[in-house]
Amino acid sequence: MTTSKSRQTKVASKSVAKRGIKKKKASRKKKRGSKYAVFFVGASDLNLVEVGPEPKLELREQLAMSRDVFCRLVNVSVRAIADVEGGKPVKKLVRPYTEVQRLYEALSEVVDPEAIGPWFLTPNEKFDGSRPIDLVERGEIDRLWRMVYRLRSGMPG
Repeated sequence: MTTSKSRQTKVASKSVAKRGIKKKKASRKKKRGSKYAVFFVGASDLNLVEVGPEPKLELREQLAMSRDVFCRLVNVSVRAIADVEGGKPVKKLVRPYTEVQRLYEALSEVVDPEAIGPWFLTPNEKFDGSRPIDLVERGEIDRLWRMVYRLRSGMPG
């Protein structure tokens, strides 16, 4: 006696369900026609903005950075950024993204938000001629936070 292929598939899926194995669903929630798609990854949300035909990380759009430059700022690979923007959750991006997002928000309180992206790529004499993105890459983001503190408090320096 032969069984049809669809019947075999149904039987197989029932046996998988009986064993308590569930297929993973994508962690992406998106409404068609909406401006944002939210990825629930760890404790933080990474927002995507629809820019042209492809979604883009909201922070990357705000900073007006290419994937190559943005991946250096958040210390992940270009592939990881592409994966997130393509709909795959990438947990290792959450922490550095959140840290850079907080820095961006703090800087936005004291300078024009549109100037922040280019500022990251401009050599600064207060940082011994280094660019702010170089400080982030070297693990010296604390120097940027000190600068934000001084700008907020009005301290000279």
